Amino acid sequence: MGTSSATDPVEEHRMPLMEHLRELRSRLIVCLWALLITVVGSFFFANDIFVILAAPMNDALVVTGRGTMAITQAMEGFMVQMKVAGLSGFFLASPVLFWQAWRFVGPGLYDQEKKMVLPLVGASTFLFISGAVFCYFALFQYGFPMFLEMNIEGVQAVLSIDAYLSMVTNLLLAFGISFQLPIVVYFLARLGLVDHIDMIKGFRYSVVGIFVVAGILTPTPDVMSQTIMAAPLLLLYGVGIVVARVFSTKKREVVAAPAA
Repeated sequence: MGTSSATDPVEEHRMPLMEHLRELRSRLIVCLWALLITVVGSFFFANDIFVILAAPMNDALVVTGRGTMAITQAMEGFMVQMKVAGLSGFFLASPVLFWQAWRFVGPGLYDQEKKMVLPLVGASTFLFISGAVFCYFALFQYGFPMFLEMNIEGVQAVLSIDAYLSMVTNLLLAFGISFQLPIVVYFLARLGLVDHIDMIKGFRYSVVGIFVVAGILTPTPDVMSQTIMAAPLLLLYGVGIVVARVFSTKKREVVAAPAA
């Protein structure tokens, strides 16, 4: 990155503000079309998708015998189907959304960095969906029975399907976003803000921070649910150390050995 501004390819492709806004508008239009297509298509399967989303809670209700799921308002069933279609459409359109986001920032990257756009799109999509899948098969499957068992003795749960879907949506998105940690580390490393040495030295503080974030994002402040979320984040932190080792541009002064 030591190229002078006169021959800097990024400077050569610098666009005025209005050009940036037009570029942003075109990217947003593509994203909206992708969302429209996937959301409309998902609406026809919204009932089947909700059955899949509700399966862990329904299984937990049967196992614990602690209650049932119900509709508490006349329009709740229809609104839930609309929200399910929106959630499903967002996940289906996520590759297009990530691609458009990376294409928008592409002109501000150097040639060697532009070659990383497609791999980064794939990595972002994979990590986002992986976070949601992990949430479903780990937190939902093992956490929901525990949450119901923690209920007051003799009290039956009557769960609103709308409230349940809101909780599920928040958790799926939270896990999907938190799994972007290696991507964030990649950018910080490329900017020269961190390297693998920084991340190794800050590991103990990061563990505390990760458990704090897990405690905020999980629905109940118990050790099990926090650990379920914190465990993959700690693993991804280790992946981030490798990413920083490979891609960091941070320069460190070499300390000369003292003379004999």
